[in-house]
Amino acid sequence: MEDSNYPGRYWHLLEDGRMQCDLCPRDCRLHEGQRGACFVRMRQGQQMILTTYGRSSGFCIDPIEKKPLNHFYPGSSVFSFGTAGCNLACKFCQNWDISKSRDMHSLMDQASPEAIAQAARQHGCKSVAFTYNDPVIFAEYAMDTADACHALGVQTVAVTAGYMHDQPRRDFYAKIDAANVDLKAFTEDFYFKLTGAHLQPVLDTLVYLARETKVLLEITTLLIPEHNDSDAELTAMSQWLMKELGPDVPLHFSAFHPDYKMRDIPATPLATLVRARKIAMAHGLRYVYTGNVHNVEGDTTFCPSCQAPLIVRDWYQINQYRLTPEGHCPDCGTAIAGRFDAKAGHFGRQRIAVAMAGV
Repeated sequence: MEDSNYPGRYWHLLEDGRMQCDLCPRDCRLHEGQRGACFVRMRQGQQMILTTYGRSSGFCIDPIEKKPLNHFYPGSSVFSFGTAGCNLACKFCQNWDISKSRDMHSLMDQASPEAIAQAARQHGCKSVAFTYNDPVIFAEYAMDTADACHALGVQTVAVTAGYMHDQPRRDFYAKIDAANVDLKAFTEDFYFKLTGAHLQPVLDTLVYLARETKVLLEITTLLIPEHNDSDAELTAMSQWLMKELGPDVPLHFSAFHPDYKMRDIPATPLATLVRARKIAMAHGLRYVYTGNVHNVEGDTTFCPSCQAPLIVRDWYQINQYRLTPEGHCPDCGTAIAGRFDAKAGHFGRQRIAVAMAGV
């Protein structure tokens, strides 16, 4: 098993003796023994160490649609894991027990990159997902695992807030096959006040992924009542996505549930998600979905040309799959954006915990 105090990349020494972490725009400047805002990257002498390398908050096999990715081998299973900590400070975090954890002893499951890749293949998983907390902060562990996965023919998925500097971003996504990026809102005020971060670096990540990589990109926005769900903001976001990324990047509007430091905010009504979906589609986005709610129409992939239902989902269950083996609409021949097998997988709504302690 690898030592969890693994040498990290992306740092430099400052003239005043402090060490600056260059992984994300927080630019944490550390004295000896100090940890960054993410809590998992720490200065130890004249090096940066990643304290969570080889250690996880748990391993599970999920449906790929839960990431959510609707255009990346629908119906397939994905081997999912995360670590602890986060480089954002979202007051509405839905995984706060993991992302806000400072208890390294809570990381009970251990596994080398090679063991994860082998387990994924043994369980018949199409891909491995770096998820639950943001893989940006355990980039070295994720990148090594991605290499091990690719050596065995297993693909890789990143579920991330996209808050990353340019060079690490290029290194990281060179090893990723698909990503779902959280675009948490479309105002700097929201990002600054509710996440402790900034909007522009996330937009930079989205543009980079869409224009300069072959990563299959999908986007999720958690709609929080009275905070990022106005017609004006949804319109501005849709127009930007259409202009900068194009019409084919799938967009998921997900329902907020009261959690962490925003328990006084009500859950997002279905009507809000339906309204957001209509606004985005009215501005030209072809694949817009609703999440965290039961809404078959909002789960379904429609042909953007003839509007025929092509992949009908009920939560994470695929009830109908009508794509041709080439990924086209069988009615009008339109190519559907994404990566598809000739037939949909049948993993369905399962969630299977996997024990890998000490592997």
